[in-house]
Amino acid sequence: MTQLRSSFEIAPGVSVGGSAGPLVIAGPCVAESMEICRDVAGAMQKICADLELPYIFKASFDKANRTSVTSFRGPGLERGLEMLMQVKREFDLPVLTDVHLAEQAAPVAEVCDALQIPAFLSRQTDLLVAAGEAGKPVNVKKGQFMAPEDMERAVDKVRSTGNDRVMVTERGTAFGYHNLVVDMRGLVIMAQAGVPVVFDATHSVQLPSGQGGTSGGQREFAFPLTRAAVAVGIQGLFMEVHPRPAEALCDGPNALPLSDVRDVLATVKSIHRVRWGSGAGTCALASECA
Repeated sequence: MTQLRSSFEIAPGVSVGGSAGPLVIAGPCVAESMEICRDVAGAMQKICADLELPYIFKASFDKANRTSVTSFRGPGLERGLEMLMQVKREFDLPVLTDVHLAEQAAPVAEVCDALQIPAFLSRQTDLLVAAGEAGKPVNVKKGQFMAPEDMERAVDKVRSTGNDRVMVTERGTAFGYHNLVVDMRGLVIMAQAGVPVVFDATHSVQLPSGQGGTSGGQREFAFPLTRAAVAVGIQGLFMEVHPRPAEALCDGPNALPLSDVRDVLATVKSIHRVRWGSGAGTCALASECA
């Protein structure tokens, strides 16, 4: 039986792991504007408070791996951190963002409560070490090209700095061209690294470069996959949400409409409650309790 690391605090009152309910990491793909960030942060804060789910706001200041050179990337490091700080102050919320370069880790850690390593960079040793040295919790997304057991090496790189507040995130595995598939066994396998496991509900239904110069998505599958992942026993749920996904400047086809989020998270809460109430919570993941 795999024993997960005991829950750790990301910010006062916001923890990941344990039986309280999955940590919700959610926000727009990119910090498009303060208006979008405020709309999402305010709505998500209320929904998660009503459902008693811990919440951390997520938005990227730069998306360095866009399909096309002409695609919108974000406001950049300086302005992006200003926007995240504003969200943090206005809503009293913890915030998370991606780091793409080792030199970004320290300035990001001055503002953000957690750092995230993008999937394409999950093997980059210097970046993982720099994120660990920044001293904040680190969420490492599994590369679409990686086997779930390989994530233990990524975790070890962060832990080599003495920072053991690490999460890993499943976001789908490359399945031929322009498609991803989620192997639910991977959630169990990644738990063997002894860290909380997060499921990325929206990138898992992305169709990389599926629209030629941009990526497509099949958001209709995000909810079914989320239900399955929560039943397996995840400790966190990552979602990109937007008030108007059709107008989103990044990842609109796979983003969840903000209007749908309450129903999704209410179901997540119900499944989680049943799972822990049945005694499955004594195991690292429900599938190990057989």
